[in-house]
Amino acid sequence: MTDDTPELVARHLRFGWYALAAFSVLGIGLELLHAFKLGFYLDVGSETRRLMWRLAHAHGTLLSLVNVAFGAGAARLEPGRARRRASACLIVAAVSMPLGFFLAGAFATAADPSPLVALVPAGAALLVAGAVSAARAVRSAR
Repeated sequence: MTDDTPELVARHLRFGWYALAAFSVLGIGLELLHAFKLGFYLDVGSETRRLMWRLAHAHGTLLSLVNVAFGAGAARLEPGRARRRASACLIVAAVSMPLGFFLAGAFATAADPSPLVALVPAGAALLVAGAVSAARAVRSAR
């Protein structure tokens, strides 16, 4: 088995930083919607949309940083199945959770988010699985 550490580190650092840039742009976009007092975002009937989009921005930003941290610490993880599982879970969680929130707000009806919000608990489960897998892969001090 070959050591894929350099590729894994690069993948997570690249993904994390690009995702952070994307979610920063989303945050700037939300600020602009607020600044220009756009009704589809600020009206009382848009409260669900506003909440879902803010949650998408917050979770996306945080999970971007989780991926950067994973990339920065991946060399301290034992190469193998647990590290690969953690890697995959953290990337998919960083996509599915914010995407679920964003789509739930984009297609919200009245006070109810879209059923696409179901992506959020799936992403949360992957986040937990990724964190546990990463913890299992931590090398002991030698």
